[in-house]
Amino acid sequence: MLPKNLRLKKNSAFKATYNVKNSVADANIIIFAGKQKKNEELPTKVGFVVSKKNHKRAVKRNRTKRLMREAYRTAIKENLVDNAQNFQSLIITARTGAIDNDYNTIKNSILKLISRLKVK
Repeated sequence: MLPKNLRLKKNSAFKATYNVKNSVADANIIIFAGKQKKNEELPTKVGFVVSKKNHKRAVKRNRTKRLMREAYRTAIKENLVDNAQNFQSLIITARTGAIDNDYNTIKNSILKLISRLKVK
């Protein structure tokens, strides 16, 4: 699990990240990036979203969120998310196809998308 200081928690923080309109996507995942950091010492906060439209069962949605959270956490530990550290916040959203994927597919997708993020 991600430490509390790395999690997006407030609805206003989610809305502010969506309003920047900086996103990248593939068949499984969409990543929305917030504003560029002014103070490099502050951590990048991350939120994970799986819509009810993707699957009606909460068990499936929660499993997908756990997989995405773990993939991001291990990527931080391995220093593979340097590009993500340029932003104040990120929202990682699962598409319908991500529900049935395994951990490695989700991790590869997240890493590929983070490398494609651009600073506006």
